[in-house]
Amino acid sequence: MCGIVGVISKAPVNQLIYDALLLLQHRGQDAAGIVTAGPDAHGRKFYMHKARGMVKDVFRTRNMRALPGTVGLGQVRYPTAGNAFNEEEAQPFYVNAPFGLVLVHNGNLTNAHELREELFDIDRRHLNTDSDTEVLLNVFAHELELAGRELPLTPDAVFQAVRAVHKRIKGSYAVICLIAGHGMVAFRDPYGIRPMCYGEADLPEGREVMVASESVALEGTSHRLVRDVAPGEALFVDLDGVVHARQCAEKSVLNPCMFEYVYLARPDSVIDGVSVYQARLNMGETLAQRVISTMPPSEIDVVIPIPESSRPSAMQLAQKLGKPYREGFVKNRYVGRTFIMPGQGVRKKSVRQKLNAISMEFKGRNVLLVDDSIVRGTTSKEIVQMAREAGAKKVYLASAAPPVRFPNVYGIDMPTKTELVAHGRSHDDIRKIIGCDALIYQDVDAMKKVVGKLNPEIKGFEASCFDGCYITGDVSAADFAAIESQRLTQKDEEEAVNSRLALQNQPE
Repeated sequence: MCGIVGVISKAPVNQLIYDALLLLQHRGQDAAGIVTAGPDAHGRKFYMHKARGMVKDVFRTRNMRALPGTVGLGQVRYPTAGNAFNEEEAQPFYVNAPFGLVLVHNGNLTNAHELREELFDIDRRHLNTDSDTEVLLNVFAHELELAGRELPLTPDAVFQAVRAVHKRIKGSYAVICLIAGHGMVAFRDPYGIRPMCYGEADLPEGREVMVASESVALEGTSHRLVRDVAPGEALFVDLDGVVHARQCAEKSVLNPCMFEYVYLARPDSVIDGVSVYQARLNMGETLAQRVISTMPPSEIDVVIPIPESSRPSAMQLAQKLGKPYREGFVKNRYVGRTFIMPGQGVRKKSVRQKLNAISMEFKGRNVLLVDDSIVRGTTSKEIVQMAREAGAKKVYLASAAPPVRFPNVYGIDMPTKTELVAHGRSHDDIRKIIGCDALIYQDVDAMKKVVGKLNPEIKGFEASCFDGCYITGDVSAADFAAIESQRLTQKDEEEAVNSRLALQNQPE
């Protein structure tokens, strides 16, 4: 779920990329990075700065001054595969041949392990981190070296390399890569799981082209949205801002990630022709029908959203039920999103730092809380308890998304079954764990229908965490076992780091 951006311009791009990353900050708070090229040596020298933390903390004035150039990439990261505590896995990634490549990636490769073996044994390429992004970069570098031996490098050669990459890698990926001295290439997996779009702006110096994860990054930096990058498609933007586009996958079908519309994306973004805000309004309508079929609306006094992604669904639900919509929680905007925070202990501790209840909206009332989704249940349990402490007579909980019962392998941080409150449990078991008086979930098919009708070109959704269907067709039980083992190792490392920090903070 990382956020990525790439720019080809005739003007300096460091501030532009910084601004775009601020607009994509919701997609990752673990690390941030920017790389620029030029204007010296015909754009063949890269300038890079990356570190753990939020965009505003990673980039100081001195860092920005050290990022000259008219082309560049940026990324905000949250950890999916790999070690969350390894700064070397912050993006962008660089390799010096062919030409000099630097790359950012949003997604998760499902065959990264096999590719590592191929890269070492067949391609004779060395990897220095556990990141699947480094795997992807080296696969692309190898294929570009084979395709681009004739100079000058042509768009045809770039597209040939992308075609070869599609044949070798599996999983979800939206990729932007700078080729030193030549331009920028961007491509998307054949299913279009992770989002990517591009836009343009006319400057006095010439045309400026930006590629980004969400349309809000374009619109917020005064670019006009041209269109989404199609599944399996590649764009090559030369240094003059000319966009070359070609379909590079043998088979492609649009199956965007449903969780983008449920939670991940900003509501003011449009992804694959679908307004995220309208999608959430539609989810609220169908959720209202589920509430009505579950309990009499007369038992509900007030509808209260759990900030912030659930607001559109909660507003629409309240309207359909004819009940007052109230803001019952105040959010501390300076605490990170709990979904992204590693470790259950950190996540649980952060809930009360993040939200505070307005007692007058709860006292003596039967309240219907609306959340965008329920993943681990930890946050939901805490919030239900907060509502009771604020004086609510009864606390009902409605989720605008269906039960999350299955692991996700395409780049969302919920990969193990044991972490999912709905996995292997009955509806009533989940309700008891969370502690609410009634629990209402969205229906899977209804959700797909009301979001899908917003763009008839969408043939289906990647909704594996809800329906257990892994559309790439290459995910096995052994993959889940390997991911769970990696997750447990990462958890042990997190606990070790937390223990060391606790010892350091003890008074002498």
